[in-house]
Amino acid sequence: MVQNHLSRLAVPRSWTIKQRKGIKFITRPKTGPHSLETSIPLIIVLREMLNQATTTREVKKILNDKKVLVDNKVRGDHKYPIGLMDTLSFPSINKYYRMLMNKRGKFYLKDISKEESLLKPYKISKKNIINGKKIQLTFFDGKTKIVNDNSYKVGDTIVINLENNEIKSHIKLQKGASVYLTNGRHIGTFHVVEEVKVSKDLQPNKITFKIDDKIVETPMNYAFPVDKKFVN
Repeated sequence: MVQNHLSRLAVPRSWTIKQRKGIKFITRPKTGPHSLETSIPLIIVLREMLNQATTTREVKKILNDKKVLVDNKVRGDHKYPIGLMDTLSFPSINKYYRMLMNKRGKFYLKDISKEESLLKPYKISKKNIINGKKIQLTFFDGKTKIVNDNSYKVGDTIVINLENNEIKSHIKLQKGASVYLTNGRHIGTFHVVEEVKVSKDLQPNKITFKIDDKIVETPMNYAFPVDKKFVN
């Protein structure tokens, strides 16, 4: 029970779930591309957020029919974790969504087109040199990609075509960049970077942006560089 379920009182604040009398536990997402705090299991998405099912049996039937794609791949596990920027596709009914966070830090699904569902922004969280010359990028969801271009930096975003895994565009985290905030007081909001402040001590690097002509500062790792079309 403890390994496969969570107490409803202990679920992450980011989850959107309904109150149900007599039900004390809820499905725990399996280990996957997102952590517990930054993901929500597919069963909750289908049952609580999209109202496509009312029971676990109904959810499993939908998944067994291979009608649900996450990031353009069929997913059949009801515990599969869905996280920020993931795309959710239902080709049989022509419905497509992207997972985002609102200003209260809650996950929500944005309606998108089929074409949009094939593009996903990946924020770079780590960069390593492997085999002496190849560059390996690690993204915010744990996925990796080998590239030859050394211009990609930690904190930048690359947009990948999910059909062919090719890089579509590169968005640098720099002055003038558009960013979506994924944590902090201004979570779920979209801003333009005024300045990038690189710390010379143990303090985190920060960015600044304007709200009503007032300069606001936030940790740089809260900023997800992205084109506005992905979040608005």
